[in-house]
Amino acid sequence: MAVTKDHWENVYETKDTTKVGWFQEKPIISLDLIEEFGINKNSAILDVGGGDSLLVDHLLALGYKDISVLDISSTSLKKAKIRLGENADKIEWIHSDIIDFNPDRKYNVWHDRAVFHFLMDKEKIDIYLKISSLHIKPGGWLFIGVFSETGPETCSGLPVQRYSTVALSETFSMSFDCVKSFNTDHITPSGVTQNYSFCCLKRK
Repeated sequence: MAVTKDHWENVYETKDTTKVGWFQEKPIISLDLIEEFGINKNSAILDVGGGDSLLVDHLLALGYKDISVLDISSTSLKKAKIRLGENADKIEWIHSDIIDFNPDRKYNVWHDRAVFHFLMDKEKIDIYLKISSLHIKPGGWLFIGVFSETGPETCSGLPVQRYSTVALSETFSMSFDCVKSFNTDHITPSGVTQNYSFCCLKRK
């Protein structure tokens, strides 16, 4: 676990976030899903692995008031706080590995773009399933995106578990109903195409 944490600290300490493969100037798909499913402005939203992502900036601009950002890298969170300036005080910043996450609250929306696919063994996957099911309110949403079965086999030098939309929805089927699923291409800052599987899962 420490190795993984050190890996991500090194990434954020040594690389320009706007040049990394997962960077999005505007996370259109995530924002479109939040709009499509009518997420209330007072909803509790958790961005898992949000780090130095710009999703939080756009959510604030849209008027969302209860936003939490979780990341394993403290450096990524520091970068985001500096970027947001005074607006950083409006966010709950959580420095944690997702499999160690034990919040004292539940969320209306759990957003995860490209974290879950780093969990390679069944034990960690099962922990993620348990944590997400416990801490998403009944009727709440899990918006999750991972590399598809035709996507890259690694990300940032680490192996990933690739999923079809069917396999992804089935993985969460014990506690969630899949309302929508789709594949989409992400173009990295260097011009590489990466195919993602997305699922919109509703907590039973």
